[in-house]
Amino acid sequence: MSSSLQYKYASAMLSAGGIRHQFSESENIEMSLYGTQFLKDIGTNLHVAGHDAPDVQFVEGGYMFLASDRGLDILHKNYATQRSDSGHRLLAAGADVQLLDPEALKKRFPWINTDGVEQAILGMKDQGWFDPWAFLNAMKRKSVALGVRVLEGEVKHFDLGGQNQIEKVHISTTKTPNCGDERFESIRAGCVVNAAGCWSSKLLEACGSFDYPVKPRKRSMFAFHCPEEETWKGDAASPLVVDPNGVYFRREGSGGRFVCGWSPEPEDDFDGQSVDELDFPDHAHFEEQIWPTIAHRVKHFEAIKVVSSWAGYYDFNTFDQNAIIGLHPDVPNMYLTNGFSGHGLQQSPAAGRAISELIQHGEFQTIDASRFNFDRVRANEPFLEQGIV
Repeated sequence: MSSSLQYKYASAMLSAGGIRHQFSESENIEMSLYGTQFLKDIGTNLHVAGHDAPDVQFVEGGYMFLASDRGLDILHKNYATQRSDSGHRLLAAGADVQLLDPEALKKRFPWINTDGVEQAILGMKDQGWFDPWAFLNAMKRKSVALGVRVLEGEVKHFDLGGQNQIEKVHISTTKTPNCGDERFESIRAGCVVNAAGCWSSKLLEACGSFDYPVKPRKRSMFAFHCPEEETWKGDAASPLVVDPNGVYFRREGSGGRFVCGWSPEPEDDFDGQSVDELDFPDHAHFEEQIWPTIAHRVKHFEAIKVVSSWAGYYDFNTFDQNAIIGLHPDVPNMYLTNGFSGHGLQQSPAAGRAISELIQHGEFQTIDASRFNFDRVRANEPFLEQGIV
């Protein structure tokens, strides 16, 4: 069930499409390692008879986090976690990342200004970006081939039975050629998966639970062109670079196009009210924060001009910026998978597998996602992720 099969305002479609293994928590690293594995095998994983093997344009362009003196301790802790064998199956050899001091950084990327940078973590292998639209369509086609029924519409309310279990879902489906403007449908449900992203709390409210911390937070992105080939061509081509202040940029394609963005400071980051606001990217963020940062970091970016812009929502977990995965204690047959706070696309294969294992076997089997459970919110025990972009 999706409110729009055009996915105009879907968070994944409006994202940078990145995948990285540079997180502070081993569970997040392992989930993204699984995501990379899934992408590399996508021709097999999502192949449908009678169709060409899907291609999601996965570019192993790399990810690089820069740290100032103030962020050095966190960088070192994150690096140790990323390189360690924590006992997790996919982390047995650690993530493929390396530490670079300013001299090594300048040698690797001659176009970068290392002022204010004490060290960097660079991961090239298995990290980069891919096409969210191609990924979604490949996933959808495979699901339909396996018997999934895709509906366009909205959940209106639930019928709840004993112990607050959902017994029936009442939905309104949008107009179709044969059904007029709107029709209503009721579906019996043994279980419900709440993967509604930044609108997940609305489904909980329909069940009488009003303390869900996942909210829509607006993020604006901008595309620009840089004619200087050394920034996007050859061995020194730019990875996705995250500045110490959180501004990021990466190349797009092979013709000098770049995309960039930034997450506002907490005191300036407000819950979204309507998707209508996504039609108006925050250009002040580019002028006041993004452009000064990237122009300082890369001299070639001083004369750039924005060629396009857009905005989307993070499904932002205001509690600890980490995903919520598992059963809801108030609605015992509602499975939660949301609140990814900006890394949901890259972790969606692992999250989907985790939920399917929980439904089928009653426990996680491939990746232990138990620390993502909702009980931590009620217990006020945050599972904080430091690597949020």
